[in-house]
Amino acid sequence: MSAFEPASPPPPPPPRPKPPAVSDAQLTLAVYILYIVGYFNAITALVGVIIAYVQVDKADDMLRTHYRFQIRTFWIGLLYLVIGALSVLVIVGIFILLWWFVWTLVRCVKGLLALNEGRPIADPNSWLFG
Repeated sequence: MSAFEPASPPPPPPPRPKPPAVSDAQLTLAVYILYIVGYFNAITALVGVIIAYVQVDKADDMLRTHYRFQIRTFWIGLLYLVIGALSVLVIVGIFILLWWFVWTLVRCVKGLLALNEGRPIADPNSWLFG
């Protein structure tokens, strides 16, 4: 390079990664809300469990407990729902469906409260209320 040639400008800095539109905590919150809305429209619970499965390996340790809790809530709840629906003619199914309703509602509310306080789920693998 000679003294008369203009210096080339420095290369532009690499582009910064765009922040996500929705934070991880907001996605976790959305799954709880989708589960609650699932009482009226079952497809939202399915969307919620898909989100939980996609995010569980990407999440930090605290949110990972919530995603595991949500995944188990879906599958155990589905088991209760199927058994209750199949046995509704034998009257016991009504009680199983009532248990499913209360059980999923308590788990969702407990998860929402823990998420709001920034706490993990104490026992995400629990069959009861975590």
